[in-house]
Amino acid sequence: MPSGITINADRYSETLKKLRRAIQNRRRGMLSKGVSILNDNAHPYVARTTVDLLQQFGWDIITHPPYSPDLVPNDYHLFPKLKENLTGMRFNNDDEVKDEVLRFLNDMEASWYDISIQKLLQRLQKCTDRNGDYVEK
Repeated sequence: MPSGITINADRYSETLKKLRRAIQNRRRGMLSKGVSILNDNAHPYVARTTVDLLQQFGWDIITHPPYSPDLVPNDYHLFPKLKENLTGMRFNNDDEVKDEVLRFLNDMEASWYDISIQKLLQRLQKCTDRNGDYVEK
């Protein structure tokens, strides 16, 4: 999204529709196997229109427990590696920063992203009881 744009339920729903189309076009079998999506509890993600759309898609909504930064892959997997990559670099403007971040993301192997998801799954399992409900740690 361009800088300064607010994400509301309608914008988020449009993004989800684009994601679904991309999955249909690039990963044909994935939709029939089932898609799980992890959102935090911000308004656009829990708004009735968003929840209804995800139910219409048949996607599993994984509820994000409050105060659980250990379940945010960006916090424990992406940002430390990105910070390491950017250490010592100097940029003249925002576009140079964006270009470097995009280069970094594009250069990472697919397995690196897979590791992030596997770690997320492990963290989710540690936070749930036998009924699948979140437990405070």
